[in-house]
Amino acid sequence: MTDQAETFTISELAKAFDVTTRTIRFYEEKRYLNPRREGRNRVYSRRDRTHLRLLLRGRRLGWSLEDTWELIGLYDSEAGEAAQLKAMLARLEDTRTLLQQQQQDIERSISELGEIEARCQQRLRDAKPD
Repeated sequence: MTDQAETFTISELAKAFDVTTRTIRFYEEKRYLNPRREGRNRVYSRRDRTHLRLLLRGRRLGWSLEDTWELIGLYDSEAGEAAQLKAMLARLEDTRTLLQQQQQDIERSISELGEIEARCQQRLRDAKPD
């Protein structure tokens, strides 16, 4: 018998990560999660739980599933954790650079919206009543 603290049901994972069971089944279909079966029930390991946490984090950061999975896979490679950490640092820097550029673009767009709004309001004030 397995230790209950080391295994999780699909419902427990869905609740813990605030995702649907459909999302978890999607990751399972893509072979990112590999639960074992106990009868009709899926039983997820701590490793599956960690993989799900990392996959969801990658998604929040805008990374593709493939890129995230590649980083996860580096942990188990011969190069080990050091290779994973170096790759992660490079990916984080790329993501930070992209987000900073997007932030600048958004700030520029907000400024332009303000300018356009001010011109429109001024034109309304200058317009003669009909």
